[in-house]
Amino acid sequence: MPKTTPENEIFITREFDAPREVVWKAWSDPEIIKKWHGPKNFTAPHIKNDFKIGGKSLYCMRGPDGKEYWSTGTYKKIVPPSKIIVTDSFADEKGNVVPGSYYGMNKFPLELLATITFEEIEGNKTKMSLRHAGVPKGQMSDLTKQGWNESFDKLAEALK
Repeated sequence: MPKTTPENEIFITREFDAPREVVWKAWSDPEIIKKWHGPKNFTAPHIKNDFKIGGKSLYCMRGPDGKEYWSTGTYKKIVPPSKIIVTDSFADEKGNVVPGSYYGMNKFPLELLATITFEEIEGNKTKMSLRHAGVPKGQMSDLTKQGWNESFDKLAEALK
């Protein structure tokens, strides 16, 4: 597991105009994940998600230039519909963990950790929080945070 300090963590909280169970499903159903995973102008053409403790995910983001970025993770904790803890690593298209340098991102550790929580709030809405631990500080942190925020903008649209 990555060493977590405030300097290498991204923390984002968003409110969605959808019930908690619907937002939860958007993190577990591959067909819904395809609609929102990845920054603006990216697509997610390949999503495999064995959504259980010990299960693995394999996601592909395709940039506007056609370049593909693969990632994989292992689910460490799943508490429906309130919490997901999953590792996050760069991968090749077969799901093998690769260093960030494989995609030109040299400072990333082999494994990061994402914790996503879902809280029901008044008005049939959901407060979702993401803690992404292990992200290198500086430009990589800024770009990763921007990518997550753009993904969550797409998630808000997908939930409509």
